[in-house]
Amino acid sequence: MRVTDLRALLEEISVARLVGTPHHARVREVLKRELGARGFVVLEQRFRTRPRAPLWGGAASDAVNLIAVRPRARVTAWLAAHYDSKGQAVSMAARLVLAGVVVAGLLAALVARVAGAPTLVLAIPAALVALFVALSRISDDSPGAVDNGAGVLTVLAIVDALPSDARVGVVFPDAEEHGLVGARALVRERAHLFEDTALINFDGIDDRGRTLALVHRGGPLVDAVVRALAARRARVLPVLEDGLVLAAAARECVTVMRGNWETARVVHTPEDTAKRLTLAGVQVVAAAVADALRDVPTLKRGLGEARR
Repeated sequence: MRVTDLRALLEEISVARLVGTPHHARVREVLKRELGARGFVVLEQRFRTRPRAPLWGGAASDAVNLIAVRPRARVTAWLAAHYDSKGQAVSMAARLVLAGVVVAGLLAALVARVAGAPTLVLAIPAALVALFVALSRISDDSPGAVDNGAGVLTVLAIVDALPSDARVGVVFPDAEEHGLVGARALVRERAHLFEDTALINFDGIDDRGRTLALVHRGGPLVDAVVRALAARRARVLPVLEDGLVLAAAARECVTVMRGNWETARVVHTPEDTAKRLTLAGVQVVAAAVADALRDVPTLKRGLGEARR
């Protein structure tokens, strides 16, 4: 079985793939094919999902986390990237701005109320909250190239750069765009897979902008990854991503992102297409992380065992 060229693979998976849709199922089969071509045994974790508040829209549907290990391998490091996509009425950038306005409006209204303003002053933040919820309806109209086709490709590029006996496993969580539902299922039902291991999550790898490392749980491997990437290290960012949940099960955990405000302006919109990307960001991030993994001694010894 042959490995698909990354550019061709990006084109193949950059289709609107909301959880439960035919394109979503087809992309999952493509990823299973690619993992198999790299010598992995792919396990499926099936679960039911629906959007978590404040997200809404669409009925409950089936979802599938993909867990990939090489035969008889003891996994020390997991590479993760969600593979579903979603569209929304406005971009991530617009929602971040609106969320900031909601918080500012609520604080201002509370201060005014304490100062003696009538209860009616609370109507302003209430209206803003209602608007935010109204704009949180999800749809199936974003190809999700940067979010998160590029993250998936980064994982595969790292695997390709490492020796075949490297003690790495791959996790492609599903239903991240429903509110981290797939990651929650992994921690709830498969936490033993991540015990005493490091997990590197990739979410949104653009060509442009700076590389960010959202460190959930630090440690030697995470530190090596951050240094290799020359990434800006952060503890808190105003985004929801699977690392926030998966960190509860892993010894070390970091989420790697790359982009800028322009990236945020296309995420979750029909403009998040493959033609935006040259894959320069994927190549830079993958090369740096692969270098870091090669240099960490525990990667060869193996600390956590992947079990069915």
